[in-house]
Amino acid sequence: MGKLGYYFRVAKSALNPGKFTKMVKRVHERSGKNSFVLFFDMIWCGLRYGAGWNDYLIFGWYDMNAAQRATYVTRVGNKKLITALNDQTKTDVIDNKGEFRKKFEKYLGRQVLDLKDLSREAFAEFVADKDAIIAKPYIGESGKGIEKLKKADFDSVDSFYGYVMSGKFGLIEQIIVQHPDLARMYPNAVNTYRIVTVVGDDGEVYCAYATAKFGAGGKFVDNMENGGICCPIDRETGKICGCAHTSALKNYDCHPDTGIPLMGYQLPKVDEAVEICRAAAREAAPDIRFIGWDAFVTEDGVGIIEGNDYPGYDFWQLPEHTPDKIGLLPFFKKIVPSAF
Repeated sequence: MGKLGYYFRVAKSALNPGKFTKMVKRVHERSGKNSFVLFFDMIWCGLRYGAGWNDYLIFGWYDMNAAQRATYVTRVGNKKLITALNDQTKTDVIDNKGEFRKKFEKYLGRQVLDLKDLSREAFAEFVADKDAIIAKPYIGESGKGIEKLKKADFDSVDSFYGYVMSGKFGLIEQIIVQHPDLARMYPNAVNTYRIVTVVGDDGEVYCAYATAKFGAGGKFVDNMENGGICCPIDRETGKICGCAHTSALKNYDCHPDTGIPLMGYQLPKVDEAVEICRAAAREAAPDIRFIGWDAFVTEDGVGIIEGNDYPGYDFWQLPEHTPDKIGLLPFFKKIVPSAF
């Protein structure tokens, strides 16, 4: 029922005339093309390629031919990949932060405590040398439910402990002091690399793409849903190799808060981050073979914040990052032909 339910939801959304009309209008405003032609072309692309209306908009399909469109991973195509590569009965090891902590503890690169059965004494010892900590729920995405808690805001260790153990959270973590080169770009959040790995049919771990995520707007998380920006990384040089974009498709050549130019910015320890994610991916296989990791970098090394068993497919397929208009589908067909 899971797969059927997904396709039912997709079809229901696609057949919503109000939403579809609004999307046609958005594509018309963006492309300048005839709305009548766009209407039927978008329907055709949904039927032929499994492309959602948003796929058509963000990938710029209004300026592509059939051969180019056929190289893109679409909404439905991404779902097929995930279903083929990730055992949906075993995703708790990625989705549940408590299970993730146990499975990938050696890759975390920081102190992380599970609140289950955490004693007051153990908590007091953990916070003794810390001015602040991060508290997270077991289940959550896009930074939802995460709080930065300052010890000075509580009148005692007991009240601090009581708030942490109130049922809102599942884990507490030490504050990450990120690498100066990342803090320089945006100091208010831990800026991360989104590194997507795929375990191929040959058993090797491949990196599909890597992007740099930066917080913005004063937020202490870097998620795009919270106003963050995302840039492509050239894995050969470790430099940012394209403009940033937001979830609203606004592009930036410089960070909107600090004004620092993005293109060509040298990022620290990209190779090391890719390798630690590849190592973790080997341990997740064969149950989970397609993962988007969020890795952080400090002066001392690299760690993994979390994994995502439903990684985004849009990051590396936007027009600004694919001037040749070739999407990610050829990569996946070569690495995991069994999924097709």
